[in-house]
Amino acid sequence: MIRDLLLPAESAADPGVTGNSRLTASTGVVLTVLLVIEGFTILDVRGYITLHTVIGLLLVGPLVLKCATTMYRFARYYRGAPAYVGRGAPPLLLRALGPLVVLSSLAVLGSGVALIAVHGRDGGWLTLHKASFIVWIVVTGVHFLGHLFEAVLGTARDLSRNAAPAVRGRAIRLSSVALSLAVGVALAAAFTPSASSWHMNHNDQGHFRDH
Repeated sequence: MIRDLLLPAESAADPGVTGNSRLTASTGVVLTVLLVIEGFTILDVRGYITLHTVIGLLLVGPLVLKCATTMYRFARYYRGAPAYVGRGAPPLLLRALGPLVVLSSLAVLGSGVALIAVHGRDGGWLTLHKASFIVWIVVTGVHFLGHLFEAVLGTARDLSRNAAPAVRGRAIRLSSVALSLAVGVALAAAFTPSASSWHMNHNDQGHFRDH
């Protein structure tokens, strides 16, 4: 019943608009799963430092992809592209939060990557990482709830070969999401050993100081 109610709106949309929406939705679902795991590691960052680092680096590719698809829709809408204007803009609150979600996400991941690059030597990066995380968790939580149903529905339609309406570019969209994850895997493979080693060294130094 819900599918029947929502189907006409997507059927009437331009295929390019619908394809962009489905790619954004699929990427958002992947990000949500990764962010839930990353949130779990926050409960004990020291204990889960390796998992925290791996997931943080895995997030980079999907986050860049989602920012790209979102900003593309934003640009096309405000430049007056008929198909995107016809689709309409997100609710005002979500539009207002959009830039904050992007900036806080980039700040959280950027500062985390910077901490890895400087081998854990703070220099203000740790403070920025913690502060941006607080902002991020608030704005992303609202953003997530606002787009949850749309994201799940769009992803389900793209994953199902029998879902209607069929929108060209399905293979490209799914490949783009897979490629974004592959970028994250490559980053994790390249930098996680380094991050784990300096964290272990810091723990060992702290242990010796305590004794």
